[in-house]
Amino acid sequence: MIFPVVSTHNFLKASGDNLTRSIKRSGSTFVVGVTGGIGSGKTTVCNLFHELFGIPIIDADIIAKDVVKKNQPALQAIVAEFGDSILTESGELDRPKVKKLVFSDPTRRKILERIVHPEVRKEMNVQISRVSASYCLLSVPLIAESTNKSMFDRILVVDCDEKIQMERVISRDKLANETVVAIMNTQASRKDRLAIADDIIVNNGPTSQLNDQVQSLHETYQALPTADN
Repeated sequence: MIFPVVSTHNFLKASGDNLTRSIKRSGSTFVVGVTGGIGSGKTTVCNLFHELFGIPIIDADIIAKDVVKKNQPALQAIVAEFGDSILTESGELDRPKVKKLVFSDPTRRKILERIVHPEVRKEMNVQISRVSASYCLLSVPLIAESTNKSMFDRILVVDCDEKIQMERVISRDKLANETVVAIMNTQASRKDRLAIADDIIVNNGPTSQLNDQVQSLHETYQALPTADN
């Protein structure tokens, strides 16, 4: 299983089930899971919900990066398992080095997941419990890859043509065409993502074309019953 080089948490984005298992929702908050392939514009869509309507965003990418920061328990556990060589000179996690380790050794990858995923789940639970809005967005890259989707009341897929998806990633991350293809091949197919969608936002154009779609879905989510009803 490959850990994409452009991920904000390269060593984590591989096991959807492990990441989503045991997430508990707050009960009164409607939780919308947001997913999409690399370059689809998932983050852009989430940001629009927040900017236009103040909707809380819980982002698994950000949490996964935060839990392995310097002096965090997860980083200390990783060092205890893999040694000081996985740290930079400043004491931060050397992500390229860790990625290389898990590329070559599935056993090490599983060890790393056992350390990091519980911390991510814990922080997700904390953030969900603090939500006071009628609904929140829970941004998780691998919803389609996970068999456990009970944490979500609804799933929103951000979709775009694969050609556009590739062009965006190549431009944004300065990667070779074959590298982007390899990354996309590690993710669920576009067909599989669309198959799990309750809602779809099509993002084939400029950001300005997303506003009406976000507005419409915001009205829909506000009208839906909460998890307790």
